[in-house]
Amino acid sequence: MITVKDTVHDHIEIDGVAADLVDTPALQRLRHVKQLGTVQLVYPSANHTRFEHSLGVYHLASRALDHLGIEGKRADRIEAAAMLHDVGHGPFSHNLESLTHRRTGKYHDDVDELLATGAVGEVLRDHDLDPDRIAGIVAGEGPYAGLVSGELDVDRMDYLVRDAYHTGVPYGTIDTERFVRELTFVEEADLDDVPGRDGADRDGPELVLDEGNVQTAESLLLARALMNPVVYTHHVARISKAMLRRAASELLDATATTATELRRMDDHDFLAAIRDCRETVELSRRYDERDLYKLAVWAEYDDVPERVHEADRAAETALEREIAAAAGVARDHVILDVPPEPTMRESTARVTVNGEIRRLERQSPLVSALRTAQRNQWRLGVYAPEPATDRVGHAAADVLGLDPDGLVAEVRGAMPTTLDEF
Repeated sequence: MITVKDTVHDHIEIDGVAADLVDTPALQRLRHVKQLGTVQLVYPSANHTRFEHSLGVYHLASRALDHLGIEGKRADRIEAAAMLHDVGHGPFSHNLESLTHRRTGKYHDDVDELLATGAVGEVLRDHDLDPDRIAGIVAGEGPYAGLVSGELDVDRMDYLVRDAYHTGVPYGTIDTERFVRELTFVEEADLDDVPGRDGADRDGPELVLDEGNVQTAESLLLARALMNPVVYTHHVARISKAMLRRAASELLDATATTATELRRMDDHDFLAAIRDCRETVELSRRYDERDLYKLAVWAEYDDVPERVHEADRAAETALEREIAAAAGVARDHVILDVPPEPTMRESTARVTVNGEIRRLERQSPLVSALRTAQRNQWRLGVYAPEPATDRVGHAAADVLGLDPDGLVAEVRGAMPTTLDEF
């Protein structure tokens, strides 16, 4: 058994297959992949990694399995998947995933090949575990996979409290101990009458919160909603992420580096690669020195035309070129950042109320309010070097069809988000 002192969960005891997985190269690489990517440019202490998060997810999964009375090979599979759930992440975590997915067709949870080969595959087979089955659990497939990859999974429980701790903001606090105590699995037959259940749901037992825990589930949504604007989508983090995505795209176009190779880099590998590439050296310098592009446009959801919301990456690139031409600046001095449509997957979590299993969105009036808040927090960004922001902003307004009087909404630094804003 291995005992690790953790900032969030105190002592984590690691045993069995998980203990043998810890020192594999795939897990150790995660020591060099930051959990929050570029958020450290806003919160300097946000330097925690995917490795320590993986330990936390394993810890919470083990606690939940003990509570649920799941043991033997079934528990080994869940614990292995919990420890390995992030090994498919590329540099700067989710930040480059949209780019690598366009070029490889794979997301970070597509880890079949990674788990079947090398030291990880050897460890799994030594413990009589099928790597393909573990990869399926990581992707949310199969019985009990919802504990690792679902609406109430231990992944969310750990990253919210860990991100809050390392950024110093008070909004991600949830009662993880109560969460794991109140989780239970119900058989598929018990879910037949749950509104909205369809063939897209996973087969087998499904994870729900036990009777009287609507507020426990709501706390997860509230924590996520409060962390979103002040941490995950902070404008400085968004600008720096967009600059690194641009650098990654140009690196792939200008060098022999493939998207598959990029997926297996860590943060240091990637930064070294863009420093060493002529086409990306300026973006690298700007990131290293925190000499970031500035906001030219920061537009609310309802102010953005539908055609822009629906634009794919090729259309966004064409719009960037058009904005640059209209502003009279170099094409690489304009970055258009259109976030995905607002979603709230956690709202479909199931809770038990008066002996009936219900979707949280049906039971909780808070879900509707948080959906509204999420839409209100959404922003389209157009970024440019500081001397050109006014020209780029007005050009972007013309090209995108925005109201020029609202190009940059007020951005308040270090301002707490409170419940009355919802």
